[in-house]
Amino acid sequence: MSALSAYSKTRTGIAMSKDITLPQELDPFRKQILKTLRPYIKLLPQPARKALPWESKVGGLPYLPAGMEYPTAPDGSPLWLLAQFNFEDMPTLPPFPERGLLQFFINDDNLYGLNLEDPFDQSRFRVIYHPEIQEKETVLERGLRIPDSPRFLPIEAGVAYPLEFRKGEEVAPPSDYQFDELLGNDFFRAFGEEQWEIRSRYSRAVLSSRHKIGGYAFFCQEDPRNPEEPMELLFQLGSDQQINTMWGDMGVANFFICPDDLKKADFSRVMYNWDCY
Repeated sequence: MSALSAYSKTRTGIAMSKDITLPQELDPFRKQILKTLRPYIKLLPQPARKALPWESKVGGLPYLPAGMEYPTAPDGSPLWLLAQFNFEDMPTLPPFPERGLLQFFINDDNLYGLNLEDPFDQSRFRVIYHPEIQEKETVLERGLRIPDSPRFLPIEAGVAYPLEFRKGEEVAPPSDYQFDELLGNDFFRAFGEEQWEIRSRYSRAVLSSRHKIGGYAFFCQEDPRNPEEPMELLFQLGSDQQINTMWGDMGVANFFICPDDLKKADFSRVMYNWDCY
């Protein structure tokens, strides 16, 4: 077996390393694979507890400035906070913002707010960015309550799992459409009858984290993006028993954004997707 080492730095400058063990058959392609290295931020959920309104977390109650309308679905039902991220507490990852707070809300329906016909339709999910964070509860909405008991919600209702972060680098997985662009859609065919076994072993070896910001995307089925309109992974949250999260049958949810919109911190056009086995 061969090992690849990738290094990155956190906001505090502490170096991190990650060893990727590849199938032996791929050793001749090591340099080629390493050229696909890309930085990302791994999300590390912590034990559930009551979190401050402006903390990074999965679930719980959202940060909501006083006077701001709570996000709702077309029928008036309140959306649920899926996750929120305080960029000031995270390692830097250009072109992501270095300040502000980004929130993701979803609806309690059998598709978790996803419109299969239009995955950009934010009527039943919502992405909200607060450029400035007010860390005083006196200027925030008071008396926020968890909506009625959910029927379909993929996260634990009303429970906050605070997040810690670790910056790293990862190589392209076959699940991300960019793999074909970077390494070729016939990359594994050279291995003949063993191509699917080697592809599977490679996929398992390079799977860095199901919870992340940036980097490459993981899918249970196939990448729904259009290669002619490049979109970057904004946020990904997978099924995880430790935080009582389940997307269908052990699935994963992704949010994508055009690079130019990300540079402008414009989150009005975000693509939402989730799939499962």
